[in-house]
Amino acid sequence: MFAFTRKTRVGTAAAALALAVTLVATGCSGGGSTGEGDGGNLSITFLPKNLGNPYFETSNQGGEEAIAEFGGTFEQVGPSEATPTSQVQYIQTAAQQGVGGLAISANDPSAICDALDEARSAGVKVVTFDSDTDAACRDLFINQATAEGIAKVQVDLVSEQIGGAGQVAILSAAANATNQNTWIELMKEDFAANHPNIELVDVVYGDDDDQTSFDRTAALLQTYPNLKGIVSPTTVGIAAAARYLSTSEYKGKVALTGLGTPNQLREYVQDGTITSFALWNPADLGYLAAYATKALIDGDIKGAEGDSFEAGKLGSFTVGADSTVLLGDPYVFDSSNIADFNF
Repeated sequence: MFAFTRKTRVGTAAAALALAVTLVATGCSGGGSTGEGDGGNLSITFLPKNLGNPYFETSNQGGEEAIAEFGGTFEQVGPSEATPTSQVQYIQTAAQQGVGGLAISANDPSAICDALDEARSAGVKVVTFDSDTDAACRDLFINQATAEGIAKVQVDLVSEQIGGAGQVAILSAAANATNQNTWIELMKEDFAANHPNIELVDVVYGDDDDQTSFDRTAALLQTYPNLKGIVSPTTVGIAAAARYLSTSEYKGKVALTGLGTPNQLREYVQDGTITSFALWNPADLGYLAAYATKALIDGDIKGAEGDSFEAGKLGSFTVGADSTVLLGDPYVFDSSNIADFNF
């Protein structure tokens, strides 16, 4: 086993150029890493969308924790800006340095595929997390949560907070936001099937703009005087709604939940405006990505559907369709745990 070490660096274009001379781009053929792994080369590089992002600092810390547990070598690299091709040089440099695995949150599903395929051809195991590439360009994708899970947790939270009965409304982002609309349709189905005493009275759109979302919140409360809860599946929307509720007569009377980040909503949990909200735990996401990378390197799995592996404190996981591993249900943040997170 390797002794655990930690490094953080920003790679150089020169190193990337050196690799480009020695490797031939082969495209996203998916014909890269196969076989039984590299016999324990547990040098694993984490490549987030960009450095200095609290969300990815948290996921990287989870990866670092896991790699320390199994005795590997952790390194964190990345660009300062999350642009489509900004990760290419770091992928190339990692391959040139002979790392065993690369855990990456992709800035673009296809722009980095040539570089990833080069790395896989050189024997690097590639695991995406948080944001995927085209499936042919990596060995595994660690998915943070399903659309069904994201919808269900929000419905369950608002139902619990209003006692299972009353009027609720949804404050969404843009009317054409694909992920938002998917979650909303699933929430509507869940309300209808499992919460007959809850009436969804309206869906409004704040366009992921703070002031617009703030104004939509005020309008909802004026239009529906008996409103008992608001669900906002958008980080901009829930923060704006919390800002409105926190200084209004509705604070503590109208429940607010949805999807947000701890740093954004901490003050509103602490002052009682919000009881609980959901997202997922990025530390667990990074932790799982590290263990999945180890399993590939060791040859315990190949990324095929039905493969299973152990992920330390998180337990056992099974590879699903399209070489995807699901972290699990979204994570619920409340007053008991929100101080433990910084993203």
